[in-house]
Amino acid sequence: MVGYLGFLIAAYAVIANDIIQTLGTFLSSNHKRPWYVLWGFSALILVATLVFGWYLNQGDVSYGRLDLIPLPDPLHWWYLIAPASLLVITRYGIPVSTTFMILSVFSSTQVIEKMLLKSLMGYVIAFVAAFLIYILIARTFESRASLRLMDIKKQKKFWLAAQWGSTAFLWAQWLIQDFANIFVFLPRRLGLNELLLSLTVILILMAYTFQKRGGKIQELVNKKANTQNIRSATLIDLSYGLLLLGFGNLTNVPMSTTWAFIGILAGREMALSYRLNITELGNTYKVIVKDLAKVNFGLAVSILVAYIIRMLG
Repeated sequence: MVGYLGFLIAAYAVIANDIIQTLGTFLSSNHKRPWYVLWGFSALILVATLVFGWYLNQGDVSYGRLDLIPLPDPLHWWYLIAPASLLVITRYGIPVSTTFMILSVFSSTQVIEKMLLKSLMGYVIAFVAAFLIYILIARTFESRASLRLMDIKKQKKFWLAAQWGSTAFLWAQWLIQDFANIFVFLPRRLGLNELLLSLTVILILMAYTFQKRGGKIQELVNKKANTQNIRSATLIDLSYGLLLLGFGNLTNVPMSTTWAFIGILAGREMALSYRLNITELGNTYKVIVKDLAKVNFGLAVSILVAYIIRMLG
């Protein structure tokens, strides 16, 4: 019973908190489209990724991310503290690392250290890569003149197809990384009935989140420069997806996709401020520090929760 309840809470909290990483720019740039159209598109990608992983890995939907994290036996009620804490934090619109918040309570100290190291490297690589990319392309794709040109051309069909394609690519790569956070409360091998039931729950929770247009967490993306422009959204999604494909799949150690996402946005904002003066450099520093402080707050809370659970155990 604890396992199923934990799965339900974790699924909602992870989807509500992490959806900005992959679908935030998608929701922002398609805000005029009906929510159920966007949900249907995203749901198809999720179903395909989940079922493929389940079939390919003989029932393991985490793509091996839970190999180093066994399911406790018995699973006591206090393990629910972690997803419940994440749920509360999400309600306040704070983007925290669900990887650390959820998985830390199940992991050994050695595994936590590996997750932390991989996540820190992910942030640094994301920041540097985004900064270099946007330094080169800022004037071509992000300047006011180029944005006005896109408005005149009414966003060519090429960019519309490119954005939906990059979203599908990023969404699949993110799911491969973060299915572990959702399914950590369930057995490491799922039967067909468990797969179908869990899939139904996830799709319902996704529908609710889409109907709310991402909720408070979505504000983090909306405040970033040009994210409602389809070209900007496409470039962000493609950069992030390539990072997860390359660096995220080097090992099966779980990593914080939130840290990588914050790194992408930080590097991009820094480059735009430097090249285009969209915002003052001082204000950009403040935004970057503020976003990083939020994810570090989540890390501190996750470590505290993990410590409390181990004390109770």
